[in-house]
Amino acid sequence: MAAANALLGVALREATQRKLQRFSELRGKPVAAGKFWDIVAITAADEKQELAYKQQLSEKLKKKELPLGVQYHVFVDPAGAKIGNGGSTLCALQCLEKLYGDKWNSFTILLIHSGGYSQRLPNASALGKIFTALPFGNPIYQMLELKLAMYIDFPSHMKPGILVTCADDIELYSVGECEFIRFDKPGFTALAHPSSLTVGTTHGVFVLEPFNYLEYKDLEYRCCHRFLHKPSIEQMHHFNAVCRPGNFSHQDMAGGDTTPLKLESEYVYTDSLFYMDHKTAKKLLAFYEKIGTLNCEIDAYGDFLQALGPGATVEYTRNTSNVTKEEAELTDIRQRIFHLLKGTSLNVVVLNKSKFYHIGTTEEYLFHFTSDSSLKSELGLQSIAFSIFSTTPKCSGNTSCIIQSLLDSGCSVATGSVVEYSRLGPNVSVGENCIVSGCSVITEAVLPADSFVCSLSLKMNGYLKYSTMAFGVQDNLKRNVKTLSDIKLLQFFGVCFLSCLNIWNLKVTEELFSGNKTCLSLWNARIFPACSSLSDSVTTSLKMLNAVQNKSAFSLNKYKLLSIEEMLIYKDVEDMITYREQIFLEITLNRKQFDLEAS
Repeated sequence: MAAANALLGVALREATQRKLQRFSELRGKPVAAGKFWDIVAITAADEKQELAYKQQLSEKLKKKELPLGVQYHVFVDPAGAKIGNGGSTLCALQCLEKLYGDKWNSFTILLIHSGGYSQRLPNASALGKIFTALPFGNPIYQMLELKLAMYIDFPSHMKPGILVTCADDIELYSVGECEFIRFDKPGFTALAHPSSLTVGTTHGVFVLEPFNYLEYKDLEYRCCHRFLHKPSIEQMHHFNAVCRPGNFSHQDMAGGDTTPLKLESEYVYTDSLFYMDHKTAKKLLAFYEKIGTLNCEIDAYGDFLQALGPGATVEYTRNTSNVTKEEAELTDIRQRIFHLLKGTSLNVVVLNKSKFYHIGTTEEYLFHFTSDSSLKSELGLQSIAFSIFSTTPKCSGNTSCIIQSLLDSGCSVATGSVVEYSRLGPNVSVGENCIVSGCSVITEAVLPADSFVCSLSLKMNGYLKYSTMAFGVQDNLKRNVKTLSDIKLLQFFGVCFLSCLNIWNLKVTEELFSGNKTCLSLWNARIFPACSSLSDSVTTSLKMLNAVQNKSAFSLNKYKLLSIEEMLIYKDVEDMITYREQIFLEITLNRKQFDLEAS
């Protein structure tokens, strides 16, 4: 098993490096027609997020970090009810029609869903999941560049249509030297990755039509009988989605996701991205324009793909077990989508040498960037990426990870921690399993193990302010209660939230929370001070964190307090980009100086 996994790792690493090299050669250069995407579109949840994405895209194009001659767009969801990534897909189709008329029926389009607020990985909340920094490259790659690199072969083997993907996952695959993934069939075409049954319960699972195997292939084109969305293991067996070794050894495969997997004797094929041809996209657009306003969350995977294939049935439209919020309209809309798409084919590209990784939570982020993980090896992730830090990380096992940061040689960063876009002075000590983002810590400071510290620039009443969110990496920011009497059920840094409020000398009133007063959570709790300098902001938030850890009083009464929800409303994207650029320039100058002295 170990030898087989090692061989797979080597194959994925070599295939990935080839794609990265090809993308690197396109950065900052005009691309030839048919050799790259005609349009790259990113979805945003609201106008503030739309503006942030547009500003970052503009910066990337100005610095020649992206291929040129491509139309880059940000499509914002309409105001009102959350519409999910399925609704965002429909909305994006409408935007394309308005911008290009009939022209877009000849385009290859990449649509990246990045409209969430990243409550499970809040260092991506302000600037977006698709702009999450990765520990490699010069300049540093973000998820956007990685997506474009991993899909570099797709446009030239794709008929006009739309490839739909999400901002926080990574698909690595290896196929034969002369083979390419083709998206050229009518209807939908989805990628499929071999996974354990456990992984299948949190993904979409394909029930493939029977197929006569003559030999094992890295790449297979199959037809899908039906698609199961987050099925139970019993359902996978019932609908014949489970595969067993026979045609080839399951030892040739290994899963990605949150931990390296050893596939057992049974496995399933799970989803990642999918393509739809232009004719199908137009059919969905006509449906969207007919309904007018969408008032419920539609899932692009669960609600589109489950309608496909000859074995699809209408039952799933009434199943709301995987729905975050159940709206009255949902079942009706689902049934209409089912009848609209029924009879449409679902083609599956089976990638037997592939892995799917998700980096959407603090746990996944820390694991993949700091442990001796498969992804780290396959993608060539570095422990110190475009940073100044003289401490040599450990060679094996867990390390720290430093991304575009300036760290004094006197500071210490414990294993399992990630520091990005930050400045840390000589007397700063970062504990194990921490995330430090956008911070400036000049004075002596201790960051407790398992802490999350992220600073944002804010524009409030025309003035530049700073606020730093600080809590535990395991804290659940999405967990909410309905009444003030229930806030004792919330936990901050592993401590009862009510106890924390006592430590900070804060009263339990409705004013303590922003936004919806019947949905009280750490996300909308007004507990983070707004300060006039970045370093003061970090220092103050660390004091409130340490007060909770040490159970010592630290009054927050004298500060203007904000919730994370409000920070995102007031965020000053331009100032945050400027701060990152200053760090970039200092590192560049430092390296040039070092090279001059060495020569």
